[in-house]
Amino acid sequence: MSVATEAAQIRDLFDRIEEIEEVASSLAEGDERRRKLNGVVTKTLRKAPPVRPVVAGELLDLTEKTVKAWAREGVLAIHSREPRMLLDAERLHEVLHVVAELRRAGRSRALLDEVHRRLSDSALLERADLADSLAQMHRGEGRVVR
Repeated sequence: MSVATEAAQIRDLFDRIEEIEEVASSLAEGDERRRKLNGVVTKTLRKAPPVRPVVAGELLDLTEKTVKAWAREGVLAIHSREPRMLLDAERLHEVLHVVAELRRAGRSRALLDEVHRRLSDSALLERADLADSLAQMHRGEGRVVR
């Protein structure tokens, strides 16, 4: 399959996922329908085929060499290395969101570092213990330690 065809298929899949995410985000946080739609997104991305670095580069508007470097740095998840490197579609979708947001903000230099920082921050914010600590802090509980 050609790079253009594969990129078009992945782009189409990601566009459909974006539509579902848009509908889900329009619903209230506690709405069961929102949870179900987000579940559909997660399941669909987990079943998506792995992506060649050249195709990921096409989608991210980066060179294949840069995409491979990002994969080695851990920003893009490697699905398999043998017989060739293939990337995880779920992580690629997440990185696409971050890169698009950075570019909209006018950031184009040091993208790797900024993407890595944003993904790390996002992972930290998803931790239950940190969420509990932040909630306690907002309620004024706890004490200052110096």
